[in-house]
Amino acid sequence: MRKQNGFTLIELIVVIVILGLLAATALPRFSNLTNDARRASVQGMLGGVRSAAALAKSSWLVGGSSGTSVLMDGVTVTVSAASATAGYPTNAVAGISAAMQSIDGFTADYTGTPITFTPTGYTPVSGGCRVEYNLGVASAITDGC
Repeated sequence: MRKQNGFTLIELIVVIVILGLLAATALPRFSNLTNDARRASVQGMLGGVRSAAALAKSSWLVGGSSGTSVLMDGVTVTVSAASATAGYPTNAVAGISAAMQSIDGFTADYTGTPITFTPTGYTPVSGGCRVEYNLGVASAITDGC
C-alpha cells in the first residue's frame, strides 16, 4: 500500500467551496462599510460646521455684539447683521467656510439656501448625504449615503 502525500482533488474542491460560502456570507457585511464611513464623515462635518458657527457667534459676542465680521485665528469671517441671526457666519465662502478654515473632503454649494456640503467625488442618491447650513442652523441628511 502507498502512502498518500498531499490532498486529493475532492478535498481541495470541498475547501474551496467552504471558503466561497464563507466569503459570500461575509462580503455583504463588509461592502456596507463604505456607506457607514460616508455617513460618519457627514456627521463629522456637521460637528465642524456647528462648532465653527458657535465659535464665530461667541467671538462676535465677546467683541461687543457689533459689526459684520469677526477675526478667528487670523481669518476674517463675515457674520450676519440681521437681528435673529446676528453674529452667525453668513452663507458664503467668507462666512461659514472661512470660520471652518478647511472643508477638505467636501464640496460646498453656495447657490441655494441653505448652502450644502457634500462629500467630494460622490453623487448623493436622492439628494441625501450632505450637511446643510443656514445662518447658525446646521443639519445632516444621511439618507442617500
